[in-house]
Amino acid sequence: MELKVLTKDEIYEEISEDIVKLINEKHNAVLGLATGSSPVGVYQKLIEKYADKKVSFKDVITYNLDEYVGLTKDNDQSYYYFMMNQLFKHVDINLANVHVPDGIETEKCIETYESNMAKDGGIDYQILGIGSNGHIAFNEPGTPLDSHIHIVTLKDSTRKDNARFFASIDEVPTHAITMGLKSILAGKRIVLIATGKNKALAIKRLFEEGETTDLPASVLKGHLNVTIYCDEDAASLLEKVGA
Repeated sequence: MELKVLTKDEIYEEISEDIVKLINEKHNAVLGLATGSSPVGVYQKLIEKYADKKVSFKDVITYNLDEYVGLTKDNDQSYYYFMMNQLFKHVDINLANVHVPDGIETEKCIETYESNMAKDGGIDYQILGIGSNGHIAFNEPGTPLDSHIHIVTLKDSTRKDNARFFASIDEVPTHAITMGLKSILAGKRIVLIATGKNKALAIKRLFEEGETTDLPASVLKGHLNVTIYCDEDAASLLEKVGA
């Protein structure tokens, strides 16, 4: 794993430039997208670059990592709604090429989501965040490292992490549908974004511990093309920043 310690703006700029370059080289690039606060700055940069006519998304295909179980697409806390507001409605992407796990028809989604992804050629560029407990997507500690798309019961720490997006923690769903750890590792290029002191312990563990189900993000150690992007706060517990 490569580590880059940059300012937030530098992180968002570098990743967005990578994506623009990829799309301009391969118009039907398949992007693996994440939600939460970590990637929003990247999406804002992509919108700016689209507005500046540096890139077109009309042939791009996207697959999101996860969705809350029980929320419809038009629910303002669903990840489909999030992606529409944070990226899709601001660029020229064909919504037929947009894929977010279905939080209602979960059984059908589990049967078809990853096979459809494979038919599209697999993920070229996967964006990840990391939870304070080391989860990626909604793969909580204890998730088998060889897992595929599945339903998960959310840990209290994860629901607490996400409660800021809801009126109260009681409104945060208790289950989600998520791509598994093995599914994520199939991405050709993976970038993980971690910003803020609340991610510092997870990042420290990621670099100092071995591969373990106790730290789902540790599965990334087995991938040959991963960059971990941290700001100074997220990297603050590492002994050698920028190494």
